[in-house]
Amino acid sequence: MKNPAPFLPATRRDFLKFGAKGVSLLAFSRFAPGFVVESAYAQAPAAEKDRTILVLVQLAGGNDGLNTVVPYADSHYNRLRPTLALAKEQLLPLNSSIALHHACAPLHELLKDGKLGIVQNVGYPNPNRSHFRSTEIWETASESNETLPTGWLGRYFDNACAGAPTAGDPCGVNISSEVPQSFLSARDHPTFSLLPSQRGRGRSPENLKLLETVLQPPAHADEHDNASYLRHTMMDALVTEKRFQKILSDYTTRAGYPASPFGNSLRNVAALIAAGTATRVYYVSLPGFDTHSNQANHHANLLQQLSSGLAAFQSDLESKKLDGQVLTMTFSEFGRRPSENESKGTDHGTAAPLFVLGSRVQPGLHGTAANLAVHPNEDLKFSTDFRRIYATVLDRWLGCKSAAVLGRDYQPLGFV
Repeated sequence: MKNPAPFLPATRRDFLKFGAKGVSLLAFSRFAPGFVVESAYAQAPAAEKDRTILVLVQLAGGNDGLNTVVPYADSHYNRLRPTLALAKEQLLPLNSSIALHHACAPLHELLKDGKLGIVQNVGYPNPNRSHFRSTEIWETASESNETLPTGWLGRYFDNACAGAPTAGDPCGVNISSEVPQSFLSARDHPTFSLLPSQRGRGRSPENLKLLETVLQPPAHADEHDNASYLRHTMMDALVTEKRFQKILSDYTTRAGYPASPFGNSLRNVAALIAAGTATRVYYVSLPGFDTHSNQANHHANLLQQLSSGLAAFQSDLESKKLDGQVLTMTFSEFGRRPSENESKGTDHGTAAPLFVLGSRVQPGLHGTAANLAVHPNEDLKFSTDFRRIYATVLDRWLGCKSAAVLGRDYQPLGFV
């Protein structure tokens, strides 16, 4: 078997790294090894305009849940946070004991409109406080003492994405600095990557033409060797990239997205959904939540970006009558400790709330609030396993048997 050409990525890991720069693994080439083509055609989703879509929003760094969904009536909250505790006057009440941070005003309006659900105190047993490891646990839906080679969405692609691919549409699109572990799968599926700042510009026409020329197979090339397979895989990715660039460049909207990479990411997701692509899953990321020091203003700015971005995204979908298809869900690798530290910040913790957003969610609070009767530097004990949320999304939204993806049955929640 011949070695791949030196300018092409040689392994799946190389493809994942290369994918973050705008080209991803699209295994539809008739020159690919036969078993790869067969599994790709067997597993990719068919285009159906009314299929449900999941948009996953990562709050990278560990969001401080207690200053996002605030238990302001609990005396322990002020005891644990003498400088970071938010006064009642700064809050947007949900009920007589819980409120949203004042920067979440757009989300508060969506809650009043019946389009926002809040799942409280989400985590997992034996929590890990490493950013890398806890993110891996959330992305692969593993136990804290096991390592899985595939992500929960990758296993969803493996189990549920049936039908022939349409026009090269990817099963999943990520708009982040790297391909998420949640997309890793046992079989090859078409996925695609965009940079958060990208809005249809991409490579110049001259560079695209040059790259196409370089990727053309040499005369008398073996159509079934590794180099040819990788070459044609990347050619297919370039075709998709060109098409996506045009969609993003031509998209018009009146939604007031924040002028930030996060706002641009959500705008691009809306553009691809409005274009009628067959993609079922989108993944975007908002970084910066590792607030070890001087948290107050920085966290408020992040929550304002999150809230205004999600509200604009929902408004955009509604204006195009697409909101009934889309469920948006946030997650973070962990929450922060309930007690503030000496630097007026919070350290790595465990459980935290997350948001679910859409026209078909059951609004309001879900799950049980955290018990704050803890000592300083003690962690919260979670009350809702995050895999129950995944099971709800898989069973009730994406139409996939969750046990096949998660390895066992988890009791779904009532937000869908």
